[in-house]
Amino acid sequence: MTHYDVVVLGAGSGNTVIDKSFAGLSVAIVERGPFGGTCLNRGCIPSKMLIRPADVVDAAADGPRLGARTSADGADWDAVRDRVFGRLDEVSADGRACRESLPGVDLLSGTARFTGPRALSVELHDGATVELTADQVVLATGSRPVVPDIDGLDQVEHHTSDDVMRLETFPRRIGVVGGGYIGAELAHVFAAYGATVTQVESGEALISNQDHDISQTFTRIVSQRWDVRLGTSLERVSRAAGGTVMHLDDGSEVEVDALLLAIGRRPNGDLLDLDRAGVETDDTGRILVDEHQRTSAEGVWALGDASSPEPLKHVANQDARVVKHNLLHPDDLRVSDHRFVPNAVFASPQVAAVGLTEAEAREQGLDLAVARHEYGDTAFGWALEADDRHGEAAGYLVKLLADRATGRLVGAHLLGPQASLLVQPLIQAMSFDQPVADLARGQYWIHPALTEVVENALLALAGELAG
Repeated sequence: MTHYDVVVLGAGSGNTVIDKSFAGLSVAIVERGPFGGTCLNRGCIPSKMLIRPADVVDAAADGPRLGARTSADGADWDAVRDRVFGRLDEVSADGRACRESLPGVDLLSGTARFTGPRALSVELHDGATVELTADQVVLATGSRPVVPDIDGLDQVEHHTSDDVMRLETFPRRIGVVGGGYIGAELAHVFAAYGATVTQVESGEALISNQDHDISQTFTRIVSQRWDVRLGTSLERVSRAAGGTVMHLDDGSEVEVDALLLAIGRRPNGDLLDLDRAGVETDDTGRILVDEHQRTSAEGVWALGDASSPEPLKHVANQDARVVKHNLLHPDDLRVSDHRFVPNAVFASPQVAAVGLTEAEAREQGLDLAVARHEYGDTAFGWALEADDRHGEAAGYLVKLLADRATGRLVGAHLLGPQASLLVQPLIQAMSFDQPVADLARGQYWIHPALTEVVENALLALAGELAG
């Protein structure tokens, strides 16, 4: 039995908790997967590195409409995949080697489970088992893809976001089950690279957690690029000579070479025997924490996907900073600020959002002011020729919501090129309590930058508030 001052489970954002501030303390970091966690190895970073070539292909295909002599013929899957993981696997290995070389920190490769309060058993990858105790335990164990119970699934090859980005052979036809951000982003990748994509979503729109106007417009635009089946579920699958047959509940069948399941993620807390440690979870398995990231068990903290309803890397990183401080300063605890958590979908078009949707704001009974401004009504929008593939206005827009009682933003929703960048001043305004009127006219907005679409939406919103 080895005792540590601190044990951290998870070497993604959990790894960032431990730095030189912990010099003199005994620390163990336990990781059951590749060093660096989901974001580095099978999540945000590799997916965006795959998305960049997809965006280039889309831009090349769009060139002739702008008078450019460009053409697009998909992408070289093997070359892109090897570029991505040739770099990221090296980063992961270097990160592990660096951590192992530092004094005072033991890195254990294996799976940990609680055996009692702040007591753990770790089954190492080499087959050995070690027993640990600690004064403080940090749970940064992340989440994993949900694999639904579908008839015949055990008889066919299928993938999740954990492995689909490393496919050995590029699929000519791929079925994507799920209409959230993971399904949307990867459908964009495979469609741009040249695959025939069929995306199945049981709801009435893709990315339905976004504002209604955004999700509806996004669904309309991408439905021109690949086959989107709404209000439809995958009932069963079967093997076929050429691949896998998807049997949908509307009676139709689709044959594909690869099947991607992207219906959501679940926290990994159920793998830890949390009950033995006295750590409480909600009915989804998410670890319950207070504003300081403390669990219900004394000396046990949690962060990131393991405990957050927002499974986003930037949330995990913020949680990790709070936990780091609180471990070292028990008499000066910091509070996690989760009021204005932004999100983005890196598909084509991009989507970004922060704050309440219009439906959520109205459900809260706010006296709401709403303003919209389309990209196509700005000078840079003219440069983009922001039309869809049928030559009609694509509907790229900025939609802003404000509370008339305070004159402050309560929600911002963007659809279109560079949405993930354009949303940042709106996040800042909400975080630092800037009035809409001051944000609209209290600074310069570069002309004719694309940011003018944000400026004009703010001016319209200020007018609504004043009217």
